[in-house]
Amino acid sequence: MLHIYVDADSCPVKDEVYKVAKRYGLEVTLVAASWLRVPTEQWIHLEVVKETGELDVADDLIVERIGPGDIVVSEDIILASRCLEKDARALNPRGRVFTPASIGEALATRELMADLREMGTITGGQAPFAKTDRSKFLQELDQIINAVKRAPPT
Repeated sequence: MLHIYVDADSCPVKDEVYKVAKRYGLEVTLVAASWLRVPTEQWIHLEVVKETGELDVADDLIVERIGPGDIVVSEDIILASRCLEKDARALNPRGRVFTPASIGEALATRELMADLREMGTITGGQAPFAKTDRSKFLQELDQIINAVKRAPPT
């Protein structure tokens, strides 16, 4: 069964994920470093990971559980890459879909931006999250779910 995993600590589209998942009858698992308030639906699960000094505890849990066709919602490009390696789908809260064809460019851009920030060339971050981002996310999530449902079983 198709499952949506959310890298939940700073995800601005959790409510949208709930609405779409409910419409399609999908399970949702939120993975976070601390407790979050979530709706009390049987199909919504919260996994709170214990801080162990490791940075990627939440990411590791998602990668361990995700399977082919499942969906991960995360800003983390490295997590998206790891999930794609397991034949899962990945998109960020602004509606950017990561695919095997696009992930290399995304990783390279991430590295370049980190280098430019380190050198002090770039000091700002992303533009504030906007209504258009939310709308694009909803559109792309819906398209991904429908694509997965139409795909022949493996």
